[in-house]
Amino acid sequence: MKRRAALSSVVAAVFLTTFKLVVGLLSGSLGILAEAAHSGLDLAAAAITFFAVRASGKPPDREHLYGHGKVENLSALSETGLLVATCVWIIAEAVHRLTGKHAEVVASVWTFLVMAVSIVVDISRSRMLYRVARSCRSQALEADAMHFQTDIWSSAVVILGLAGVRLSQGQAGLAFLKGADAGAALLVALLVLWVCSRLVMRTVEALLDKAPVGKAEAIKAKVEAIQNVGDCHAVRIRTSGPHYFVDLHVSLDGSLTLAAAHDLTEGIERAVQEIVPDADVTVHPEPAANAPVANAPPQA
Repeated sequence: MKRRAALSSVVAAVFLTTFKLVVGLLSGSLGILAEAAHSGLDLAAAAITFFAVRASGKPPDREHLYGHGKVENLSALSETGLLVATCVWIIAEAVHRLTGKHAEVVASVWTFLVMAVSIVVDISRSRMLYRVARSCRSQALEADAMHFQTDIWSSAVVILGLAGVRLSQGQAGLAFLKGADAGAALLVALLVLWVCSRLVMRTVEALLDKAPVGKAEAIKAKVEAIQNVGDCHAVRIRTSGPHYFVDLHVSLDGSLTLAAAHDLTEGIERAVQEIVPDADVTVHPEPAANAPVANAPPQA
């Protein structure tokens, strides 16, 4: 399912990039060219995501004992770098046009049509990607969905810029709106940079194994409520792509048999998975302080 979603994103990005580039070059609209560049990077990002999703699905091996899920986080980070580079160029060109460079923009029916089609396609694919990202807990697909959701708003801004250009061409009193297209491009770039900052923070947190907020406390309370568990401590949670790994220490009655302790730890694993579904759980049992230890060696 993840691969199909990523592949459909690549196909949609190819279509939109080509359509925007042709119309942008013919009309001279920086707003549309900015959107074409944005979609071009979305295409590169979608391709990266597609290969990242394939790689992250590989099972653990001798060299990657936690699997290959981090590939998705690296993919999201690389997408952000591409978008930031494009935004720098768009901002520089927009400022150049706003401060003196003359560029004739033809706000034809095709310029409005390409942006309207872009909005429809982006709404469809962002919803699909968000749905799959949530069900599969895929950060790479979520990053793609976030990009395409941003495209919806940026396309709307470009349409407003083109409308300003069209009005300036029809009425002399509205000549100041000639810069609306460059202004729209500038707003698009700033909007994308804002989204990038959010994505960078989340991706870096995942790469640094930041624990989900509140999960460790919830696990501790849940485990300590289990009968015969004296204490739960040293709870650690990390993610690798869509997968969670949980390690924890528990204090048990030292007189429990090995079989009873094993059954209890399996119950603890199930309790943890109620909070973090499908997590790989490792439980380290310890004898409770001042508790008798079965078959303990005599003290010297």
